[in-house]
Amino acid sequence: QVQLVESGGGLVQAGGSLRLSCKVSGRIVVFHTMGWYRQAPGKQRELVAAIASGGNTNYEDSVKDRFTISRDNAKNTMYLQMNSLKPEDTAVYYCNTLSLTGIWTWGQGTQVTVSS
Repeated sequence: QVQLVESGGGLVQAGGSLRLSCKVSGRIVVFHTMGWYRQAPGKQRELVAAIASGGNTNYEDSVKDRFTISRDNAKNTMYLQMNSLKPEDTAVYYCNTLSLTGIWTWGQGTQVTVSS
């Protein structure tokens, strides 16, 4: 069984930066995809960024050129570097993995609040 623990959220002013981390523990496997999602109050959870097992990445349009997803396999950790943050980036951010057998796993979430 895989466990995911996010960290790095907090309160930042618009234009600032944060780096989120997602530590993977438990039964470490090669994942089909790892990703970051976010959910703002009253809105559906949406994909922010994803990284495939081969290293290909994709981003939600509003975060392109501002956010960067990466992973450190040696540390079993995935990151989301967020720059030029905007108030509309305020949300709970969740990390997620999709295994090769189709099992989804979610972290507990970390709050990101961007003040104007």
